[in-house]
Order: sequence, then structure tokens, then C-alpha cells
Amino acid sequence: MTDVKITYVGGPTVLIEVGGWRILTDPTFDPPGKRYFFGWGTASKKLQGPAVAFADLEPIDAVLLSHDHHGDNLDPTGRDLLPRMGRIITTAPGAKRLGGDALGLQPWETTTLAADGKETIEITATPCRHGPPGSKPIVGEVVGFALKWAGQEHGVLWITGDTVLYDGVREVPQKLDVGTVIVHMGGVAFPWLSGPLRYTMNAQEAVELCGALDPTTIVPLHFEGWKHFRQGRGKAEAILGGSPVADRVRWLAAGAPTDLTV
Repeated sequence: MTDVKITYVGGPTVLIEVGGWRILTDPTFDPPGKRYFFGWGTASKKLQGPAVAFADLEPIDAVLLSHDHHGDNLDPTGRDLLPRMGRIITTAPGAKRLGGDALGLQPWETTTLAADGKETIEITATPCRHGPPGSKPIVGEVVGFALKWAGQEHGVLWITGDTVLYDGVREVPQKLDVGTVIVHMGGVAFPWLSGPLRYTMNAQEAVELCGALDPTTIVPLHFEGWKHFRQGRGKAEAILGGSPVADRVRWLAAGAPTDLTV
């Protein structure tokens, strides 16, 4: 049994403290108000700033960056701060773009965080598709991350990354025993460009996925803070709260550490 502490910064950004490590996901630290362009006519405005200043999160030992090319997952301030964040693990194309010591993983590739006095953590990249079928050339590569260490009572800690529910994501319950899932939701859509097509999961899909996973804990993430989210907390909370997995959902309070047992 391992105690894990998660601090919600905003959007996809959380600090995960486990086994002596301080791991940050998808660094976003810009103030609100800026408009972001994601390519191919897609854009969004940031509505909320970070709940915790980066200076209050340091030191950071490692970054799990699902993808580097969208401003709602790595914004300009987050990019400027990367040299202060230790080891960076991301997609293979993203590692090439970032340069330096960034490590790129393809889905199902694995790396390890190891250091004296700290728990050794095995990190496995998991599949993502950040949009409808055929969208990868437009939206680019994205990965999720599964974290495994000795003493996990309920299974791995899995961060889905920005993805819709598709066959690649459905492989995860078949290959991994997931105890805690941090599931990116929000039902992202750009109606003026692609009509009803979505680019991330909504709460209905999260319920379906978690039914297959059978996790102990479900942590919703990346459903607020930008204008392109079509399903915010209110609607998502109603759907999750009325589902068979309702008693496993843990909503994070912005800026406040949440203790989990993994």
C-alpha cells in the first residue's frame, strides 16, 4: 500500500507526490485570457489561471507530457519552465521537438524513474487518439502514462492523456491492472470546424471505460479552464454521479493536495 498525494494546478496539470518523487503532468502556467491556436482552424481561449504558482511546487523531479504541441497541455510559460523540471517524458516526436534530454516513448514502451532513496517507478506509455478516426496527421501524437511501483495494493496509476475512447484505449484494461485512473474528459469539440466530432472523452465514455477497468479510484481531469471544453464539471458530475462507478470518483479541489491510497 502506497500513499499518493495529488495537487490540482489546473487543466491537465497535477503534481503527483509518491515514493519521494515529485512528478508534474502537462505543465500549464499561463494566466487566463490568452487565445491559443491548435492548427487547422482550431482555437480556444484560456479561462482560468493556475491555482498554484510554479515556485510553490518546486522541486520537480520529472514531467509526464502527453503532448507538447497544444497550448492547453504545454503553454508558453510551462515551456519556459521545462529546464527547471528534471526529466521530461513525452511522445517520440515531442522529444525530438523539445530536444535536450527529453525522452520519447511510443505506446507500450517503458522507462524507469530510479534514484537513491526513492521508490523505483516503471512508466509505460499508453495509446491515445486525440480525435476522430483519421485525425492523427492533423492532431499529432499523444500518449498516456501508466505508473507502477512496488507495494501498489490496487494496481497501476494510469493517466489517460487527451484521447477519445477507441480500440487503443480499450487495450489498456486488457493489458494493465489499473487501480487509479486519472481520466482526461471535457468532450472537446470545435463545432464550426468538425460539427459533432469530439477530440477528448466525455463523461459517458469515461463511465464506459471505467466499467472495463474496474478501478478503485477515478479522478476526472482536464474538463475545465478552456473555452473548447463542451462538457464541464456540472454535467460530468451528474453523469458520473448517476453511474455504477459513482462511489469511486474523487474530484480534486484546485490548489489543495488530495491523498489517495494506491
